[in-house]
Amino acid sequence: MESLGKTPFSRRGFLAGVALAGVGGALGLSGCAPQEQTGQGETASTESAASSASDWLGSEPEIQEADVVETLDAEILIIGAGTGGLFAACAAGELGADTVVLEKFEGGVVRDDVGGVNSRLQQENGYSIDKQAFMRDMYRYAAGQCDLSLFDIWFENSGSVVDWYEEVLGQYGVTLWHEMAEEKNIPNYPHWATGHSPVWPQDGSLSGFSVLSDYAEKTGHVAFRYNTPMVKLIVEDGKVVGAYGKGEQGYVRVNASKGTLVCTGGYGSNVAMQKVLQPHTTTIYGRNTSQPGCDGDGIKACLWAGAKMDETHTSMLFDRTVVPVGVQGGCDCTEGTLFWMGSQPWLKVNLNGERFCNESGTYDYILHADAYQPSHMHVTLWDSDYERYAEQFDMHGCSRLFPFDNGAAPNIPLKVVQGMNADLLEKGYIQQADTIEELAEKLKLPVDTLVATVERNNENYDNQSDPDFGKEPFRLSALRNPPFYGVYNTGTLLCTLDGIVINSEGQALRDDGSAIEGLYVAGNDSGGFYSMTYPNLTTGNACGRTVTFARMIAQKLASS
Repeated sequence: MESLGKTPFSRRGFLAGVALAGVGGALGLSGCAPQEQTGQGETASTESAASSASDWLGSEPEIQEADVVETLDAEILIIGAGTGGLFAACAAGELGADTVVLEKFEGGVVRDDVGGVNSRLQQENGYSIDKQAFMRDMYRYAAGQCDLSLFDIWFENSGSVVDWYEEVLGQYGVTLWHEMAEEKNIPNYPHWATGHSPVWPQDGSLSGFSVLSDYAEKTGHVAFRYNTPMVKLIVEDGKVVGAYGKGEQGYVRVNASKGTLVCTGGYGSNVAMQKVLQPHTTTIYGRNTSQPGCDGDGIKACLWAGAKMDETHTSMLFDRTVVPVGVQGGCDCTEGTLFWMGSQPWLKVNLNGERFCNESGTYDYILHADAYQPSHMHVTLWDSDYERYAEQFDMHGCSRLFPFDNGAAPNIPLKVVQGMNADLLEKGYIQQADTIEELAEKLKLPVDTLVATVERNNENYDNQSDPDFGKEPFRLSALRNPPFYGVYNTGTLLCTLDGIVINSEGQALRDDGSAIEGLYVAGNDSGGFYSMTYPNLTTGNACGRTVTFARMIAQKLASS
């Protein structure tokens, strides 16, 4: 099997390949772009999906010592060689701690868009963040259902982690960019320019996985065991002392004298688990781009060991999936494909042809509103003046289609998006018409209703005011210049974000709030940060949380 960590396109070098290959070639997008696999069927856990809804946790496996074919002694055990696991392995190796990393596949995937505050690059760009304003925003996004002490740790420590990553990347000839853009207008929702993304070589010779795994191994203190999934944690007298993995020859026992860190990526690939814990979510996405193997293994192992899980459940969802006209969305949909400009605030209507929300929200807000609409999806509409409107919208983060103020390139620039849309038009996803009436018919929407909705939208644009839903004037756009375009739009699942409750040290907690000695959790396996929605206008927030806590935990364990 080829390493799953190798992403074939750089942030700025993959663009020509995408344009030539069309939507089907847009695999491995950088930054917060979903790093797609070949299809939903391969991403979702078919074994888990076949399970009944009531037994997603199952029983903890029983392993006899007689079945163990190999025993390894380490100071630190890291479970998962993805974003969190590799940052942790590098930190442990730097401090000379003997470390074993168990990985289910032949390599993990490292997300590129790393969120951080007060990094060296941010300071060079003259960009600063008011901490109290930021913390209030995060608290509001989570409706208070978060642990702000965890955000405080990220806020105060993430910049130094980004600086470290910049230095490591520099050793491999890779440049890290801070994606900085000041607001030109006053938006409904503020953007926080926290994103940092590497510029990988166009030939695919380097990736986050290849760089970090190589760096960790060169410390001389980190050993990777690939194709060795963790099966269960080892608990003795209430303390986690290691874990069992299953290698090609049988069970491997890894003893960890200082601690075990679980970071296996959440349960984005386990649809059955999602249907139980967040059934609302499974109705509003039609495409799953979570990484293979994110089946909830780490979360389950922690629960079997006595840990507590978040009581509210969250996923990272972007409004960037389209389906053919008349096709039902939802997690079982197999026809969803990428529509990059879905997050732009175009006019959007339900299947009755009626506008139903403020389209200038964060990426998943309209998806949550979709849950109250027919078929749990919406239709996105635009006209031939879209390029002018897209620039006027002044979008930030990974939805941006134009270069940032400091010259950093967007995840996908408009020219490439135009090529992707041409492919969607040819394949019948996007509908094109010379009149609104014709477009309504092609989209199977009530003609009179859609015409009235468009007329009202154009009136709002002319008046530069949206009394209906309060969209900002600079994000209003008219539909007057044919041809007109429309597409059935739903959500993309990137990952799950709820997990094991932790304290400020990263230790897993029990129901009574006590810490489980020896057990630490980071990344999408950990909880306390998010509730129902993801603050995606804080670019790279999830990845930044992952790397900051993973590195902090490993440093603390190595120094103990």
